[in-house]
Amino acid sequence: MRATRSGFILMILLLSGQHAARAAESIHWQAWNGQVFSQAKARHRFVLLDLQAVWCHWCHVMDEETYADPGVIALVNKQYIAVKVDQDSDPDLSNRYGDYGWPATIVFAEDGSEIVKRRGYMPPAPMASLLQAIIDDPSPGPSVRAEVPVLAKKDGQLGEAASMRLLEIYLKGYDSRYGGWGDLDKYIDMDAMDYALLQVRTGDVQYTRMVRQTLDAARALIDPLWGGASQYSASVDWKTPHFEKIISAQAGNLRIYSQAYARWHDAQDLKSARAIRGYLDTFLKGPEGAFYVSQDADLNNMTDGPHYYALNDAARRKLGIPHVDTHLYARENGWAIRGLTAYYDATGDTTALAEAERAALYIMAKCSLGMGGFRHGDQQTAGPYLGDTLAMAEANLDLYRSSGARSWLKRGLQSLDFIQANFLDAERGGYVTAPVAVGAAGVLHVDTRLPDENVNLVRVAGLAYAYSGDMRYQAMAAHGLRYLVAYADADHDRFLPGVLLANAQAQATLPHITVVGHKDDAKAQSLHAAALAYPEDFKQVDWWDKREGSLPNPAVTYPEMRKAAAFLCTANTCSPPIFDAADIQPTLEKLLAVPLDNG
Repeated sequence: MRATRSGFILMILLLSGQHAARAAESIHWQAWNGQVFSQAKARHRFVLLDLQAVWCHWCHVMDEETYADPGVIALVNKQYIAVKVDQDSDPDLSNRYGDYGWPATIVFAEDGSEIVKRRGYMPPAPMASLLQAIIDDPSPGPSVRAEVPVLAKKDGQLGEAASMRLLEIYLKGYDSRYGGWGDLDKYIDMDAMDYALLQVRTGDVQYTRMVRQTLDAARALIDPLWGGASQYSASVDWKTPHFEKIISAQAGNLRIYSQAYARWHDAQDLKSARAIRGYLDTFLKGPEGAFYVSQDADLNNMTDGPHYYALNDAARRKLGIPHVDTHLYARENGWAIRGLTAYYDATGDTTALAEAERAALYIMAKCSLGMGGFRHGDQQTAGPYLGDTLAMAEANLDLYRSSGARSWLKRGLQSLDFIQANFLDAERGGYVTAPVAVGAAGVLHVDTRLPDENVNLVRVAGLAYAYSGDMRYQAMAAHGLRYLVAYADADHDRFLPGVLLANAQAQATLPHITVVGHKDDAKAQSLHAAALAYPEDFKQVDWWDKREGSLPNPAVTYPEMRKAAAFLCTANTCSPPIFDAADIQPTLEKLLAVPLDNG
């Protein structure tokens, strides 16, 4: 008995020693901070940035294989300061290196200049060779190229030639066989779909076919058991889902399928929207009502997504639930709120609006910086980042449209004011991702401007101008568009549906529906519901209850009515009062001189 006990103790000591040895041989990772390059200078080391995503399959493989390799560990610990960052947690780094995919590997010199930028998984041997080659010769490699400066144009709209060039790329990029854009991975490109939906209003059969084909094909990305949309398909036929489920995909797909249901009343679109919303509620909603970031594609390194999601519900739950990243970020919740308000507008499901309002109130309580600004997360010290305040500005304007409550509009306008004060690039045009941090070194001393964010800024600022009549927001939209026009001119071969979208919406007639009547009047409520169900994302909906004073835009006035009515306006035309909710959509279509396509 004594010998058995001694053997057991010896085994424990041996295992402990092996564990300690492995721990000693691991890479000494640290967090990203403003002192990283100061440390590098003091220790004469390079900086290795491993930019990952919590939900990323190949990031996990790289951790388990490449960064566990003894040769890689030895090289990193000898000559590098190793930094690991979750890209969802740092929008500035994510925007800088998002084109490289995840994982992204960036190596800096001690002064903060870039030496190497690599995209995707790197096996141990190539990584070790790369690390040694940098030690032997630290001059920048071919992956590092000087950025061509983009300076805003004086003319804030695309010329005819540029519009035709971008449109040709857009149309050529469409996959007429399988639907969607691209010839490798497949996902719903939201800017491309929004542009197509804007053209559907004109009755263009080609765009209607593109939207319908893409929506029908993309249903293959929705989990038939739990709902939720996979981020993308790894094959062009949409049949190879990459099973990570990130909040941007849920929010965007929920919004698009909801808008499609409002236009065509296709039961399959409603089914898809419900499936995504159900997934949000079940897996990505926290007890406080706000929404989490993502769910992993794989259960663990033994059970990958394709095998796990092929199982039935009971078998999945027996094995366990894939990891959920439970961070709560302002930007991601703004996206989710937009999806939920679109679902409410299309279906009238009041629980969706209540969920959207609850999430917004939580983010305002936990992430507000005051004066309309938002930090990324409730504990965030870096930033602020444009994406958070912009997403919440969009969300608040959507909440105003959907609820009629003016407090949401006020908050949305305050967020735009914060953006103007903190993110404006007056010299180069557009709006930056984040102000440059004090003491930033190397490439980080230069701010970044993300075209996607500027596209959204142009759209929301234009809508804010319509709601408020405040010329400052019109100027913001024009400023952002000048940058986008310049960005499009700087690269003639790039697929830029967002630039087409922003330019088109800057010129398009904005449908404006105003309900006149008390908010507790059933007839006014019916008219407002019909206004929300008008099948377009980019629309202005006001609800004037005279007990609340004048409308937010004092330039727009309507007569007081003895009974609830709706007024429909375009750029230069308004309808007589409409008393029947069923008349709103056909009357507005006539005003816009566009035939309604009911499929």
